[in-house]
Amino acid sequence: MRGPLQSQGPARGMIEDFDTIKRVVHEHVIDALDHQTLNDLIENPTAEHIAMWIWKRLDPALPGLDELVLWETANSCAVLRRSDFVAP
Repeated sequence: MRGPLQSQGPARGMIEDFDTIKRVVHEHVIDALDHQTLNDLIENPTAEHIAMWIWKRLDPALPGLDELVLWETANSCAVLRRSDFVAP
């Protein structure tokens, strides 16, 4: 997450409350993927495509989303950053 610290409310002093992030990820990603076949939801579900699919679902709900890391194995991951979407 990237952004200014909130100055009021329950997330005061934070960019976003971890409980909110956990809830949003569960609602928009985990619930959608649970007991599903990835090939039915995502064309060519490579780690990169899955990360992009997740980003598209989380970005509207978490405007401070700045980086997403999806681990495929203990040594392999796909990383997306907001700057990856900005033209040079």
